[in-house]
Amino acid sequence: MAGRLTNLWRVWKMARTLARHDALFPAEYMALMPPRLRFLRRMLGSGRVKDGTSPGGRLARALESLGPAHVKLGQVLATRPDIVGGDVALELEGLQDRLPPFPSAAARAVIAAEFGRPVESMFTSLGEPVAAASIAQVHSAETSDGRRVAVKVLRPGIEDEFERDMETLAYAAHLAERFSSEARRLRTMALVRTLAEATALELDLRMEAAAASELAERMAGDEHFRVPAVDWNRTSGRVLTTEWIDGVPVRDIERLKAAGHDPKQIALILMRTFLTQALREGFFHADMHPGNLFVDAEGCLVAVDFGIMGRLDDGMRRFMAETLAGFLARDYVRVALVHFEAGFVPPHFPLDTFAQALRAVGEPIFGRPARDMSMAKVLQQLFDTTRRFEMQAQPQLLLLQKTMVVVEGVARHLDPEFDMWEAARPVVEAWMRDQLSPQKRLREAGEGLKSLMAAMRELPDFVRNTQAISLMLAEGGLRLHPETAKEIAAAQLQHTRFSRLSLWLVAAAAGIGAVIWRFL
Repeated sequence: MAGRLTNLWRVWKMARTLARHDALFPAEYMALMPPRLRFLRRMLGSGRVKDGTSPGGRLARALESLGPAHVKLGQVLATRPDIVGGDVALELEGLQDRLPPFPSAAARAVIAAEFGRPVESMFTSLGEPVAAASIAQVHSAETSDGRRVAVKVLRPGIEDEFERDMETLAYAAHLAERFSSEARRLRTMALVRTLAEATALELDLRMEAAAASELAERMAGDEHFRVPAVDWNRTSGRVLTTEWIDGVPVRDIERLKAAGHDPKQIALILMRTFLTQALREGFFHADMHPGNLFVDAEGCLVAVDFGIMGRLDDGMRRFMAETLAGFLARDYVRVALVHFEAGFVPPHFPLDTFAQALRAVGEPIFGRPARDMSMAKVLQQLFDTTRRFEMQAQPQLLLLQKTMVVVEGVARHLDPEFDMWEAARPVVEAWMRDQLSPQKRLREAGEGLKSLMAAMRELPDFVRNTQAISLMLAEGGLRLHPETAKEIAAAQLQHTRFSRLSLWLVAAAAGIGAVIWRFL
């Protein structure tokens, strides 16, 4: 009971902060609010903001004031234009994940504690912070063997702070979905589960190091893209050391030109690299904003910061590729069929009607200048269309779509005439050829045969176990060894605790209002 009241109090304080920024129930939407929400708005002290900022901008500012966990919440909501609307999502894309740096002395203390030895034994120099975010900050350093490196150090106490704030957000999110049929339709808890796990992994820098190492391995044959090497001897759960990148930030077009790089070529490399990661590898950098992208002296695109990564299983990769290929070929019936085959659209909707809706999205983009063909707008229209056809949100695809919009924005900054569709075509077509190739079919047939042989080898054991269970049931019930029963109970208790604390995030501001109103 005490924990429930504590969380309710924290949710109330959060709601009050949002209300002071007029970000919980914005004045612009007051005419659409039912009387209950208008009353709650007055009760929370919401006022009309006169500085001319938009609702999305005010929400971003409010979340920044609430602290690191809420900044992460804003980044989650930025991936869900289907929930908060395209305009708000775009405002949240600009949410600044920056905080004042903590003292270098504290960073040195973390490093020394992590490795159990003096900092000087690993680094001959450790400079002042060059970047500071909500979770960690980065220092330039030189190793004892003379290499220049980047050292990322977690903020002291950040794990406890996140656990406390996330538990509060979990409480709000659980009740929001309990009382909102729209939140249940959007499967916000499934999305939040995926992104919450990603956020939790950000607090273990060994996982970021592993992500960087895996992406480098997967993309090793790409001459236009690379990943900084990880120094595993100077990496731990709270410290990550990587190769220092001397490169030009992609946001600085004039410096790129001065260094002899073609911004249009960099835009093309960026888009095709991202699609190659997503389609061919099923593992992609999901935070490709301009601050994380550089061009080295050889013209190679270099990415940093691997705290947020996305994965696509084979089914999702096939769905994405066939959807893109269908739009490129203007075959809307095929795109509709892909949605139905994946089970994303309920079968009671006519296929032809859904294809007609997809045509209404796709046709306007063809025959227009490249600068007018915005993937962000197309995605928003797709969200609106799928909502009408009761399509459930797919967490894997939402992170991919969010990243695609960011990548498109960076590419358009480099080349205002950038044609995303033409840039995507060779990658999509190559993937489709590989999937339909005889070699691919033979590999799949071989894997299927191996699975069949393994199942046949296990068949005798399965039959014996089935007979034993049947006999036990006939004799009065299924009996477990006492130690086995204890292990099952312990595992269930652990699962229950994880479920309660697994970082559910609130899906939308209206959900918070519903939670508070429920307890008034």
